[in-house]
Amino acid sequence: MASLYSYVVIIALALLGSLATPPLNIISLAHHNYHVALFVFGDSIFDPGNNNYINTTTYSQANFPPYGESFFKYPTGRFSDGRLIPDFIAEFAELPLIPAYFQTEQLGLINGVNFASAGAGSLVETFSGFVINLKTQVEYFKNVAKELKGKLGDNESNKLLSSAVYMLSIGSNDYFNPFTKDSTIFHSYTHHQYVDMVIRNLTNVIKEIYKEGGRKFVIFSVIPLGCTPSTRALNIQQKNTSGCFKELQDLAKIHNKALLKHLTILDNTLHGFKYSYFDFFTAITNIIHHPSRYGFKEAKTACCGSGPYRGIPSCGGKREPLKEYELCKDVKDYLFFDHAHLTEKSSHHFATLLWNGDPNLTRSYTVKSLFQQV
Repeated sequence: MASLYSYVVIIALALLGSLATPPLNIISLAHHNYHVALFVFGDSIFDPGNNNYINTTTYSQANFPPYGESFFKYPTGRFSDGRLIPDFIAEFAELPLIPAYFQTEQLGLINGVNFASAGAGSLVETFSGFVINLKTQVEYFKNVAKELKGKLGDNESNKLLSSAVYMLSIGSNDYFNPFTKDSTIFHSYTHHQYVDMVIRNLTNVIKEIYKEGGRKFVIFSVIPLGCTPSTRALNIQQKNTSGCFKELQDLAKIHNKALLKHLTILDNTLHGFKYSYFDFFTAITNIIHHPSRYGFKEAKTACCGSGPYRGIPSCGGKREPLKEYELCKDVKDYLFFDHAHLTEKSSHHFATLLWNGDPNLTRSYTVKSLFQQV
């Protein structure tokens, strides 16, 4: 049986990417009109394929089958069998698919840009040197804002940036990071102190976007980190028992409570600031506890992978040394597609809840209402 360390390393490697210098973007202004653009920041839950364009490993890429086969019929770099939550939000807003940052030279910037990258964290130190962290993503966004001003002029670019919606899902990797080999972070900080650093970096980034003109934000809580197929597999290896990984669950709960507190502070201090908070933790937990209620048959085991709960990131057989993997018969039965990422069906489910503003899962504005406010 593989050692505990090997499980941790394999899970961690699956989330990694690396830094790259972005190309100069070219904007097509044809048929430009004022609509509400969508700018996306985050990790592998939102990554539309940015990691296809950087020097990285197969553990931080999903550019091989069976990824993408349900909708695109080919792998796009999305960690799913099909579309992701931002893809559906764009569809609901009558926008095309929002391009990855490294695709904007061909596809332009007018509808928005997706900066997300698998492995990204809020902290610069999270998988340092192997990911496009949140701070770097925002630097890329500033480049985009500068280009928009250069091409559209100050008035038009300001209108586009102020009317746009900014969607962020970040933090999960910051809590996976302390469980890797070289991390001694919890020797120096309590859990609450560590969460405070993560939240402080996130709120600073929101303020940076605000300075560039952003006013409408969609902020996701972190998921139930201890209840993914990968962390369930890790829990079996460590404790020889099934169930969720408690320490990661506790960190997720502390993070989400602190995030809500700081969003309230931002709401009270930043003029014109509007936000929709999505309780991603509870939304996923609801399906895990009652899958049939939401149209699923399996909410603990992944569709694609190997080992307990198919939680080892071997999906596709391209990740050394994991060449063997299992694939479910009907992906529509599953909440998770691979060790830690959603199926297209579940992404559509969550995007619908977010768009319409389920009162038990969203706070303040619905995403639909944010797009309606130009």
